[in-house]
Amino acid sequence: MSRFAFLKAVLGPLMRLMFRPRVEGAEGIPGSGPVILAGNHLTFIDSVILPLVCDRQVFFIGKDEYVTGKGIKGRLMAWFFTGVGMIPVDRDGGRGGVAALMTGRRVLEEGKVFGIYPEGTRSPDGRLYRGRTGIARLALMTGAPVVPFAMIGTDRIQPGGKGLPRPGRVAVRFGEPLEFTRYEGMDRDRYVLRAVTDEVMSEVMRLSGQEYVDIYATKAKSAA
Repeated sequence: MSRFAFLKAVLGPLMRLMFRPRVEGAEGIPGSGPVILAGNHLTFIDSVILPLVCDRQVFFIGKDEYVTGKGIKGRLMAWFFTGVGMIPVDRDGGRGGVAALMTGRRVLEEGKVFGIYPEGTRSPDGRLYRGRTGIARLALMTGAPVVPFAMIGTDRIQPGGKGLPRPGRVAVRFGEPLEFTRYEGMDRDRYVLRAVTDEVMSEVMRLSGQEYVDIYATKAKSAA
């Protein structure tokens, strides 16, 4: 049994008891081949719930600080996060974005599922912010379909993204796969990249019911 299967078997019942997740549309996720899951990001617990409600293992980028802690606690955190599919990347450096993009490409070229939050960071106020075009580059470079998803209610069970989550009802909604093979070879055209990204974010907005803000979340946070 893989670490992921073990963690899902152990944590799945606990998660269902604590969060009573309502999952909609997961049957639309292709059962094989590369897939990009792209959705909103409300709080830290999103990255724990998403892998546990999907039949296929979801790989995603996470801060390397989650796996570099010292002592028993640090080793347990590293074991858990890498077990659920997190790939640690130093995103703070000047080449952090490139490293994350190349990591996602490698995962997809291996025929796996890659999860991404196009906003680039957690929403500061529960609204949906402008998507960054890395999602579009990944889709066009690999030909992988994009399945939009929406996390609903996770910010209520873990406000601010810190501390232990409290019991409460959450939902995860998946949309129909989006294909962008018509733009093959255009992964450096910034107008195409923006159009693809906006199409994905429009679906995320429809699924989540969030108010959309046409600025980057990082800019909103810095202005606060």
